[in-house]
Amino acid sequence: MSVALLVIAIGYLLGSIPVSDIVAHRAGAPNLREVGDQNPGFWNSRTVFSRNQSLAVFVGDLLKGVLSVVIAQELSDRWQVWFLAAGAAMIGHGWPLFARFKGGRSVLTWAGAAIVLSPLPAAFCLLLIVLFWAATHDFSHGVRIGVVLYPFAQWYADGVWWAAATGALMSIIGVRFAMAIGIDSVLAATPLSRWRNSATQDDDPSE
Repeated sequence: MSVALLVIAIGYLLGSIPVSDIVAHRAGAPNLREVGDQNPGFWNSRTVFSRNQSLAVFVGDLLKGVLSVVIAQELSDRWQVWFLAAGAAMIGHGWPLFARFKGGRSVLTWAGAAIVLSPLPAAFCLLLIVLFWAATHDFSHGVRIGVVLYPFAQWYADGVWWAAATGALMSIIGVRFAMAIGIDSVLAATPLSRWRNSATQDDDPSE
């Protein structure tokens, strides 16, 4: 088995560990797939679990990305292999083998991988998040700003190809969010759909 295939397998298996399920089982808490936004991840756990339990989910999901990339770096000096490991962990989190392929949205797993792949851009974006949070007390929008700016900071620090690879990883998150809200809702928000609706209204003979 080549090194690339090995790190993909390791990354996927690590990503497939259902951290929130383990925490819920040990705490006697509800299955996150049946409450809130039905996402078995940290954000939904905050509404159901205690603070320490949610923190365990946060750390566990983050470590999936961290460990996958660290192992890949130990086994290979090719950055492309590192990104394959990160992507495999994210796919494992989104479609976990150990949880009937019903997983989360891979945001924290991506964040963990991003910290190891490009520490300086990650630190810069984390600082922006903290500063925004301190100034506005709005953590969720601060996180969104940090996530959006990360590939641009990475482009500056590590080059366009690394930023492009990060874009590919982030597309996995996009797919998971699209699946969560439904493809019809996604398509309805596109400019083409709005144009069609406008054209239909213009052609309405009742007007």
